[in-house]
Amino acid sequence: MRGYKFIPLCGVLLVAIAAAGCNKLRARDQLNKGVGAFRNGQFQAAIDHFQQAASLDPTLVNARLYLAMAYFQQYVPQGQSADNLKIAHQAIDAFNDVLKMDPNNTTALATIGQIYYYMQDFKTAKEYQLKREAIEPNNPEPYYWVGQLDWDLCQTADKAMRSKDPKLLVPDKNGYLPPLPEKDRKELEEKNGELIAEAIASLQKAIELKPNYSDAMAYLNLMYRQKADIEMDNDARLADLKTADEWQQKAINARKAASGQSETS
Repeated sequence: MRGYKFIPLCGVLLVAIAAAGCNKLRARDQLNKGVGAFRNGQFQAAIDHFQQAASLDPTLVNARLYLAMAYFQQYVPQGQSADNLKIAHQAIDAFNDVLKMDPNNTTALATIGQIYYYMQDFKTAKEYQLKREAIEPNNPEPYYWVGQLDWDLCQTADKAMRSKDPKLLVPDKNGYLPPLPEKDRKELEEKNGELIAEAIASLQKAIELKPNYSDAMAYLNLMYRQKADIEMDNDARLADLKTADEWQQKAINARKAASGQSETS
């Protein structure tokens, strides 16, 4: 009797396995169709295909990654309309679905960070770039991004301080802004001190990994100007500004060298 019961059970299992296999094949077909639509700029059609692929095979990470990228392609950076922000959050949610399946997916981490940057949520953007750093310790890009995002955060506070007095926004003959009043300087040091130290270390690391990284040099120049604004000693302030000028020139030279290489290649 037991043998007779086993035969239909095997049949059910075989049917289930065959159905699962068919769904995986159909999912890959939908994925391929979606990729074709994506490459042709037909992003809504691509989204429909990727959604079907993910539904047919929930384990298909690439379907979810392409779905997220298709949403991202429809997002207008820094656009503040309700529809545009909705698309941004759809993309973020879709990339987070990828991270649930693959926590170390650096494409998802990088793009979420980029979206938050465009939305001017610099703190959240930095969180995702720091996760990239931990996964890709030899990639200069996330170190650069941390430095840039720290500058964005510092600049906001610095600009607010200087806006209190129009004279603080007028550079001297050397192009340097005047030092802040002591009360404002101390307040700015409390707000920006740790961010400045983190940014300088991150940008130096980026340049260590990529010696011709002109963008990192440019932001290192900007961060030393932020550092100058929190220095209590005037000599230290002037030394920071001199270092900033040096990094500014290094960035210019690196860009010229890169331009020359591209012209001869």
